[in-house]
Amino acid sequence: MRIVLYSLLVFAVVSLSGQSPTHSGIHSEDMDTTCKPCTDFWRYVNGGWLDKNPIPADKSSFGTFTVLADANRERIRTILDAAAADGSAAPGSDQRKMGDYYSACMNTAAIDARGYQPFQADFDRIAGIKTRADLMSVLAGFQKTGRPFGAINGAVVGPFRLTSGQDPRNPDRVIARIVERDGAGRTGSSVFSLPDRDYYLRDDDKSKQIRGAFLEHAAKLLELAGSTPAEAIGQAQTVLDFEKSLAASVMTIADKRDPDKVYHPMDLAALKSLAPNMDWRIIFREGGLPESTTVNVSEPEFIKRVNQQIAESPLDTWKTWLRWRDLQLAAPYLAKAFSDESFHFQSTVLAGIEQAPTRWETCANYVDRDLSDALGKAYSAKYFPPEAKRRMQALVENLRAALRDQVQQSEWMQPETKKLAIAKLNALQVQIGYPDAWHDYSEIKIDRNDFFADVRAAWTWGEHYEISKIGKPVSHIDWGMTAPTVNAYSSFNEIKVVFPAGILQPPFFDMDADDAANYGAIGVVIGHEIGHQFDDGGSKFDATGELKNWWTGEDRAKFEARTACVVDQFNSVDVGGGLHHNGKQVLGEALGDLGGLSVAYHAYQRSLAGKDGPVMDGFTADQRFFIAFARVWGTKMRDEAMRLQLNTNPHPLAQWRANATLENMPEFHRAFQCKKGDAMVRPAGQQCRLW
Repeated sequence: MRIVLYSLLVFAVVSLSGQSPTHSGIHSEDMDTTCKPCTDFWRYVNGGWLDKNPIPADKSSFGTFTVLADANRERIRTILDAAAADGSAAPGSDQRKMGDYYSACMNTAAIDARGYQPFQADFDRIAGIKTRADLMSVLAGFQKTGRPFGAINGAVVGPFRLTSGQDPRNPDRVIARIVERDGAGRTGSSVFSLPDRDYYLRDDDKSKQIRGAFLEHAAKLLELAGSTPAEAIGQAQTVLDFEKSLAASVMTIADKRDPDKVYHPMDLAALKSLAPNMDWRIIFREGGLPESTTVNVSEPEFIKRVNQQIAESPLDTWKTWLRWRDLQLAAPYLAKAFSDESFHFQSTVLAGIEQAPTRWETCANYVDRDLSDALGKAYSAKYFPPEAKRRMQALVENLRAALRDQVQQSEWMQPETKKLAIAKLNALQVQIGYPDAWHDYSEIKIDRNDFFADVRAAWTWGEHYEISKIGKPVSHIDWGMTAPTVNAYSSFNEIKVVFPAGILQPPFFDMDADDAANYGAIGVVIGHEIGHQFDDGGSKFDATGELKNWWTGEDRAKFEARTACVVDQFNSVDVGGGLHHNGKQVLGEALGDLGGLSVAYHAYQRSLAGKDGPVMDGFTADQRFFIAFARVWGTKMRDEAMRLQLNTNPHPLAQWRANATLENMPEFHRAFQCKKGDAMVRPAGQQCRLW
């Protein structure tokens, strides 16, 4: 996590387009006007589109985000096709690396011919484990990704991942981190085969069904890798039992969202005391770390349980599990039989996707992931003009100024807390479109004829890069998303918000649309990400990015009472089939939506400087603002994907990101003349508001 000071620029009036808009931003053909806006606004805005657009067979959900992501992927395809065909590109250049990587991925005949040979050396190393010391040597080796075994796609063939991260208590330094799940406990790759701890522990019929499907899946992959059918069945059960034995020690997703609960810095002596059966010296040595390195252990109880299993689980159990994990992580990059089986479980069983994407889409995604800066640089140059960045910067600053107004006008915060909140807002760095500097990939060796080796080479480079940060001053260059990504994020420790070029396109950001539509769409996204700095987690970091309480006791209690309102609201939402959100799990994102919508509306009104916005296509400016907001969440999901999101994701489901948020907004109620008792109006005493 990082700290960057950023001056606050205040604009009395900001017009996004800087010219007369050519359209209103309203798409009446996508609406369902038979549904009353005060009954189900999400349906009112999106019903026509939802009815006309079934979920494609290769997707778990379909909506605004996926439509734009598909369009971006087509843009990426033009770049990669040209790179692959460019025989004049200099050896070692980004153009050549992208083209060779993409070509290697597209060469399925060569991939199929290799079978599972690419990681046979890993299997041999695992098979050679004879003692506990051998086991520790292999586990440590898998942390050192510069060897022919190790991490692939963000997960490690081992019980935890050693990586780097900004010190939450000292944001000027980078320390080592030991994590069960990369991505601050919210998203990312886990050391487990199933999506979350509860998949091992719940006894409901659906959970049992998924565990049964996993046993079949694991047995099929293991059989493809050389086990007999009988051996594979037994090995699959061993894997499930072993992972279940670890699962209960893992924190829930809701608990992992609390930065205080995942901060446990330790030196080597403390690590030895925590887990004496682990040979920490060899782990440090294989990772290239001095023994003086400070390590943040995000989940000590989990490491204690791993330590116990080092001593108690038979070596054959460890060998079976390590062999399985190596196979599971490698399967998507292997011969068709392996990749098809991996897709079946990960995408069909867990997310309901009926059909794999085309090969070019898969390969484009891999290039975006593994050579992200090379592709991002080409994408931004071609599809994100400087004028778009300039206009986005102006919009962001008006949102910042609007939130500053809200904080200053807050009736429940004391002056001392307001001052510190505004200092943090002023310090917030905003990065738009693409990073300020690009990574140098000259050390990555890409072979046009060996896709698996390319994947491993790219990830090994990435892991080396992450580990190399430890003990050095914090860099503020790196992004956690690629430039073509249709998303945005907020970093607490860095005091930074990032808006990739991929999302800065219609319908989120339309340079030819009226301001009401842009403030309702991308304006709310901006407000959401800025607001994360003041959600239940972000509010624990001060203006320097330090995990430190800067609130008065009274104000913190009032803040938590306001957030409890949101928890209660989402706990009570019935999403169908007897399923509910976990209010604490989705709190941060729900607060981002609530605060983002409020500040974006305030920013839009501020931009009008006391004037009324224009009526266009029969809708007032305020109505178009809220329609644009709900249109962003015009998404339908498969039942399996919905269940997976409820179980593992900190974001509420799309329908309730729109409706549940608007239920708390008197400004929305006025715009559409909603009245007490309407479904879109929460009782006055239950309406949630942060500022």
